[in-house]
Amino acid sequence: MTNRALANQGERSVADPGVGGLSSAVAAQRLKDQGPNELSMHAPRGFVRILLDVFTEPMFLLLLIAAAIYIAIGEFRESMALVASLVVVLSITVLQERRTEHALARLRDLASPRALVIRDGIEQRIAGRDVVVGDLILLHEGDRVPADGVLCKATGMFVDESLLTGESLSVEKAAQQSTEQQSTEQAASNPAEDSADEAYRVYSGSLVVQGFGAATVTAVGEHTEIGKIGGALNSLTSQMTPLNREIRRIARWVAGVAILLCVAIAVIYAITRHDWLGGVLAGITVAMGLLPEEFPVVLTVFLAMGAWRISRVGVLTRRMPAIESIGAATVLAVDKTGTLTENKMQVAVLDALEEVDDLRRVTATSQNLKLQATTAAILETAFAASEQDAFDPMEQAIHSTVARWHALDQLPTAQLSLVKEYDLTATLPAVTHVWRSGSHGHGLVAVKGAPETVFDLCRIGSSERKNLNERVAKHAQSGLRVLAVARGQYEGESFPDTPHGFELRLLGLLCFADPLRAEVPTSLQECYNAGIRVVMITGDHSGTALAIAEQAGFDTSAGFLTGSDIEALDEVELSKRVRDINIYARAKPQHKLRLVKALQSNGEIVAMTGDGVNDAPALKAANIGVAMGARGTDVAREAAALVLVNDDFASLVRAVRLGRRIYANIRHAMSFIVAVHIPIAGLGLFPVLFGWPLLFFPMHVLFLEFIIDPACALVFEADEESADTMRRKPRRPDAPLFSRAMLWRSTVLGFAVLAFVCAVYATGLQTMDEDRARALAFVGLVVANIALIFVSRSRHEKMATLYARPNVMFWWIAGAAGCTVMATVYVPAIAAVFNFSAPPVAPLLFVIVIAVSVVLLCRRLLLQQNPRY
Repeated sequence: MTNRALANQGERSVADPGVGGLSSAVAAQRLKDQGPNELSMHAPRGFVRILLDVFTEPMFLLLLIAAAIYIAIGEFRESMALVASLVVVLSITVLQERRTEHALARLRDLASPRALVIRDGIEQRIAGRDVVVGDLILLHEGDRVPADGVLCKATGMFVDESLLTGESLSVEKAAQQSTEQQSTEQAASNPAEDSADEAYRVYSGSLVVQGFGAATVTAVGEHTEIGKIGGALNSLTSQMTPLNREIRRIARWVAGVAILLCVAIAVIYAITRHDWLGGVLAGITVAMGLLPEEFPVVLTVFLAMGAWRISRVGVLTRRMPAIESIGAATVLAVDKTGTLTENKMQVAVLDALEEVDDLRRVTATSQNLKLQATTAAILETAFAASEQDAFDPMEQAIHSTVARWHALDQLPTAQLSLVKEYDLTATLPAVTHVWRSGSHGHGLVAVKGAPETVFDLCRIGSSERKNLNERVAKHAQSGLRVLAVARGQYEGESFPDTPHGFELRLLGLLCFADPLRAEVPTSLQECYNAGIRVVMITGDHSGTALAIAEQAGFDTSAGFLTGSDIEALDEVELSKRVRDINIYARAKPQHKLRLVKALQSNGEIVAMTGDGVNDAPALKAANIGVAMGARGTDVAREAAALVLVNDDFASLVRAVRLGRRIYANIRHAMSFIVAVHIPIAGLGLFPVLFGWPLLFFPMHVLFLEFIIDPACALVFEADEESADTMRRKPRRPDAPLFSRAMLWRSTVLGFAVLAFVCAVYATGLQTMDEDRARALAFVGLVVANIALIFVSRSRHEKMATLYARPNVMFWWIAGAAGCTVMATVYVPAIAAVFNFSAPPVAPLLFVIVIAVSVVLLCRRLLLQQNPRY
């Protein structure tokens, strides 16, 4: 009889009326009283909430202030244009946020699994959210446990609790043994007093990998172990990123300076020229030239577009600041199971004691390799000792390996029929299947199980067993899970009560590996080249962790710490130890959280990957929490800032690369903004001080903004990363966006352009009328700004490299700006709005050439002074 048959027999016994289960009326009342069996997550943000979150950012308020200033001076067309640009930016951000929320909603596949319960004495399949305390739930192979409970029946039952414990091996479960039968009503009314051992308990979110069980529900929703861990997240608060804080500080400072200059220029102009209205106009123009409305444009559009770009490599963004933070990560803390490994068992080694076949060294297309007869016998016998409809990961691995070698004609086939099976139990952790060949009474006995158990069944002596145990230990230290395989013959129609009654011969050892993801070594090396330290935090045994770490290429020279070691250290000592140790084994949820905080206390920027509920507190405490999308729990995804859609470790490294690119481009854009606002403000100030006719009016500033804003939002955002992006160390956590070197570079470039345009305007006023001089200076400024865009795309690359690095958006922006500025000069209707008259062609061409030359020469001098200025 198979496990499924035993399971069905068990179902019938518990389904009998009066044996257990609730009535529909009682269940409905409890659902009303207790609430649904689901975790209390933050509700997905709706359209209005997303809109308000973006719209109320202090940076965006500056845009509204700028529009209000235009309205105040009666320039309604300019104000409407500014508002229109604000709407575009908001639309991009809201669209990206909504797309992310919808994608994450589709990932919510584990919170409420379907459940098979006994209601009104019959089996019913209901939604997991409708399970209540006191329900009798039936659990088969492949079922996800919908709520915490105590087993009242279990047959060969093993459960994968890795989402809670981090341990990749399944756990055996048994029915609670009690001299006094507890009713479901007692369990429902006082579950806290239930004293069942861990072996009798099942937990919400865990997976039944073998056997059958029936359990009485003792906790649902937030009262489950998943819910308790999820509740720990509420004590952890997210912090504003340094980039946000710095840009807000700079924006407030610049806005303050703009207001002061506005007042000062208005007063100076009114006193010297006795024209208060003209003074207000001049002051408003300078203030508009200084107001950093590009700051929110850059930050919002770059992060929104960055989220889109990162999504294309398989990473969803839950929190926009994580995009710039991921590029600054100095430590990447990763789990082993499902992150570094495939979380899929494979047959790795067939050890026939005298002969060994390592299947990890061959490929599925190998045509010239053959299994040795002794190792082939191990595989065939293990297959005979497995369920025909396998669900257990190791049995699935045996099935796939047999199918592979059958395809290569390496294993013999036989017509066998199963006549008897002895299930794995707590006292006898081995599976024994008896097969009959043909119609005669002769048959095959196939056994696989824990090595020590199979050694007992084979009656192996102590001297030989010592050598075998050493062999098992050697495989285990290599990160392999080891089973022993034995076979025997039988005659007759009767069978012994236990497998001990058979004469068995040990064939050898069957070793399994949870293989390393193929891309991990390359991705890990790329992290090391980028100066990113990678540490492994896992609930697995230290031997397994070290074996996987060595395969991946971790630095294990400092050894490892276990969960018990971590508990023995205080915060100060732990902070010292984490500076060198990269491997942490047998770690529990509280250990992971302590490790993240210890790393942060050393000034590290920590990115933490995880998929289980146990990872959630550490994910939220980390600077960048990265949850697994396919296998991860809702709690983990709720806590994380980024979600790996396909659980692909390489995608995380690509996200780091993109994060560095995005931050570098933000920095280049900010450098350009600082540089370009210097001549705009100066050309509004100097004519007032020198008694010249005003060069700028609000319409001129608005035109320049239509060059500056697209340049920041499109040209710099689309710029590809430099070749050495992943060969540089992470930027210092306290490194300011507006560093002294960057401000010096921007200031020099800005004042060079200012001096050039002032010289052009002053010369033009002496040789031609005011409108022609204004047009000539304005063209020079626009061309110089275009040149500033080009040279601001990198702090250190040579001009040839910048030319070679494609950026189609730059040439579109440059072409559009050039054509438009020519229209403002030579189209009379437009020129009248700008107070322009067409200057002679020769001086105009001369100004264009000199404008480009001044910017390129200044950049070259800065580069010679400091290659990375």
